[in-house]
Amino acid sequence: MSAQQEYRGRRLGLTSLTVAASGLLALLIGVAFAVLLWAISDANSSTSARRASRTALVEAGTMERLLLDIETGQRGFVITKHETFLQPWQQARSKLPAAARRFTESATSTEQRRTAEQIAQGVESFLKDYSLPLVAMVRRDDPTASSLETTTEGKERVDTLRTQFGRYMADEREQLAERTDAAGTNSRQAVLAAAVGLAASTALVAVFTVLQHRAVVRPVRGTAAAAEALAGGDLSMRIPPSKVAEIGALGTSFNTMAASLQDSRRRIMESTEAVHRRTARDLHDGAQQRLVSLMIGLRLAREMLPATETETADLLDQSIDNAQTAINELRELASGIYPLVLTVKGLVAAVKDLASRCPVPTVVESKDERRISSTVESNAYFVVAEAVTNAVKHAQASRIDVSVEFGDTLRIKVADDGVGGVGKASAGSGMTGLTDRVAAFDGKLAIDSPPGGGTTILIQIPIRD
Repeated sequence: MSAQQEYRGRRLGLTSLTVAASGLLALLIGVAFAVLLWAISDANSSTSARRASRTALVEAGTMERLLLDIETGQRGFVITKHETFLQPWQQARSKLPAAARRFTESATSTEQRRTAEQIAQGVESFLKDYSLPLVAMVRRDDPTASSLETTTEGKERVDTLRTQFGRYMADEREQLAERTDAAGTNSRQAVLAAAVGLAASTALVAVFTVLQHRAVVRPVRGTAAAAEALAGGDLSMRIPPSKVAEIGALGTSFNTMAASLQDSRRRIMESTEAVHRRTARDLHDGAQQRLVSLMIGLRLAREMLPATETETADLLDQSIDNAQTAINELRELASGIYPLVLTVKGLVAAVKDLASRCPVPTVVESKDERRISSTVESNAYFVVAEAVTNAVKHAQASRIDVSVEFGDTLRIKVADDGVGGVGKASAGSGMTGLTDRVAAFDGKLAIDSPPGGGTTILIQIPIRD
């Protein structure tokens, strides 16, 4: 028999077929993994780009507020000639250089940076060429300081700058929307590509052995599901260990990345909670106290005023009423940012205070009440506040029940007797925000909302000692 005939008579054995199939399967899995890793990398890049756009918008807003503080401070000083009205002007003036630097550095493109630099130069010019000379003119009693020409010049400058701010922020929001749309498109393409790869792998494994099915297909399917859940915002998703080295390494990287994202979101929420608490405290200890002192001074002045000064008395009474209104509004603002009762008495007391102010009758029950982590308390409180607000606005409910149970897991249930028919897909960004808050602390959020049967939201957050 010739060598060619001998070659043609050979048959591929089971080992050869298995090796060939394994090679093809490995190729398919490698492609699927590459798509997943590309999707993860693209998601990270999109997240960074969106974060940069949000930072640019925040810094632009800060610059615009400083401009308005300068303008309102100088205007109050021109009208009253009292140095106290220059306090916001002085503060804005001291903060302006650092804010301008952050504003220009936060620009997300070369064109935006040029625009930011022009705006920063315009604000600096307004301060140096108009505001500072105007204050100096008032201090030396120059009558032209309050002239129509001077006032018109200041208004035109401010209007021009605010128009530039508006265009800058509109362009930045447009870029943010484009990046968000691109990220969504890439994510859907990645999920589609991963699904196709998984289907091909499953079909190939079905032809061969159960061992291959257990060793490869199940882990790949689990990885795809975990990636989809992660893309959907469930950062608590983890991939179980695998005996296959490559899949195990991918699972470790995936789990590390998910844990890192979860820790990052938790740190952001902790930082946000600290900022909210500090802001509420500063409002209470600072501006609110100064307003109280102002109102006391006005009342003392009112009592010292002779009875014959009726016009002045009426003006003082009106000023006292305005000061009290400002105090009440500031108190409501501070409570919305971070309620004082949450810091002092804890979660249950804060929820009961929220219920007492709710326009819909709300009953709060608690079990094994105790203090827990302030960050968990604050996030749980705002979850309840959002759920109650949604029930008031959308559920057409006549009663809301809130239960809070402490144990190894913090269990919160918010139930209403409204119209129901709410799901995560139809609940909008508010429900997404609730899910993000809960997921940042390894928690779970479930919705039970049959049409016509009311809505029940169940939140479970592990409590760490």
